[in-house]
Amino acid sequence: MLATDPLAPGPLLELGTGALAVTGAPAAGGRIAQIAVDGEPQLVGHGEHGSTAAIAWGCYPMLPWAGRIRRGRFALRGAEYRLPATLGDHAIHGVGYVLPWQVVAHAPDRLELALALPEDARWPFGGHARQRILLDGRRLRLELEVAAGAQAMPVVLGWHPWFRKPQRLEFAPGAMYPRDAEGIAVLPTVPPAPGPWDDCFLNQAPVVLHRDGRRLRLTSDCRHWVVFDEPAHATCVEPQTGPADAFNLEPRVIEPGQAASAWFELAWD
Repeated sequence: MLATDPLAPGPLLELGTGALAVTGAPAAGGRIAQIAVDGEPQLVGHGEHGSTAAIAWGCYPMLPWAGRIRRGRFALRGAEYRLPATLGDHAIHGVGYVLPWQVVAHAPDRLELALALPEDARWPFGGHARQRILLDGRRLRLELEVAAGAQAMPVVLGWHPWFRKPQRLEFAPGAMYPRDAEGIAVLPTVPPAPGPWDDCFLNQAPVVLHRDGRRLRLTSDCRHWVVFDEPAHATCVEPQTGPADAFNLEPRVIEPGQAASAWFELAWD
């Protein structure tokens, strides 16, 4: 499936605790279809601004890689691999965001999902993924974990939320990855350049979005953050455990039975 192919939400699951309401779409890549705070939607939903493509709506998990893998190619322990191109010439955002996830648990304050990763041309290593979506007051906590199966595998985890356009973004990263002529991140990192951005940064501070008098504070244990604020209707702020093209730039490998995990919290004033 291409990243630009349409992806319908499928059956929806509702979660809610007071001011915070979340709509889950397990069949649509295990994504969050919408977040509402005090009744106000926070995400670009399916069909808004023509956003029906798998890549372009809601808030979805990126795994077992995030961002682009250059031409889908990378090497691991002497073997060469090539993943299918899903956006132009490159493989983007993993496989989890287009596959149906299994519902493990569903309650008003939580949704737990699981996914058996493919072991074929889409992703030759297999493995398993789990995610938890947890509501607590005006705070939403997202957790991801990927475990290797019988084979060692490279891994990057992350989230791709399509926030409705904020009036202001507080973001003060320490460095950014420049992009080459193909639009792919390269090393070494450089001081952050002015936006608009479609870039990966090194950042350890909270990111704050201001929209319609409401303040959204984003925190994560991820130190890589992609900000895509070029569209007029949306800004994407994406914490992830490695940069784009990480399998070539900064590979992290987990051994059989090992797991990698990450968390992302969204808190509204």
